[in-house]
Amino acid sequence: MDVRIEPSWKAELNDEFSKEYFSTLTSFVKGEYLSKRVYPPPSRVFYAFDKCPLDNVKVVILGQDPYHGAIQANGLCFAVNDGVSLPPSLLNIYKEIESDTGEPRLPNGDLTPWAEQGVLLLNATLTVVAGTAASHQGKGWEVFTDAVIKKISDKKSEIVFILWGNYARRKKALIDESKHLILESAHPSPLSAYSGFFGNHHFSKTNEYLVSEGKTPISWGRE
Repeated sequence: MDVRIEPSWKAELNDEFSKEYFSTLTSFVKGEYLSKRVYPPPSRVFYAFDKCPLDNVKVVILGQDPYHGAIQANGLCFAVNDGVSLPPSLLNIYKEIESDTGEPRLPNGDLTPWAEQGVLLLNATLTVVAGTAASHQGKGWEVFTDAVIKKISDKKSEIVFILWGNYARRKKALIDESKHLILESAHPSPLSAYSGFFGNHHFSKTNEYLVSEGKTPISWGRE
């Protein structure tokens, strides 16, 4: 199957694209785009991969599925398009960055600058029906993104995996802890941010680890 995705990922994931589950998933998603309003736009489904080639990956942040509000989802977990109000979880992420690192927050909710520095902002499910949270869960996306996590774990070393909330933390089983750093905490949602997300220092811990491994740290805020 010819999937339009960044070349290094295409080469690594060709075996997944040829599997029956991915063919079934593709047919389902195409049908959904033809019959319903689905986010993100088709050109942005693999945006996280397009902006962060495999060789550039230094950090993986895992989300659950895209925002289902109008014009919010842009293909990066937790991110929204420029001009869109910050969702509560992203606002709390920015608060923790300011508290943890002293860096001023980005000027908007588009996290493309993180992706371009080597942060793979990966949702477990890559599409969603407008107004219906989790509507594309259980259709095959999780099989695909689990394979992505496992490939990163197997093929690379000294990657920081950031797991916020119980859903993301269950992905820990896919990661080789002997050669990667796993950071876990509560989710940044207002329902749980005060139960362990605030004060987790994940952004400074990530950069400390990257520097210790001879890698360039991530600029989390505004330059």
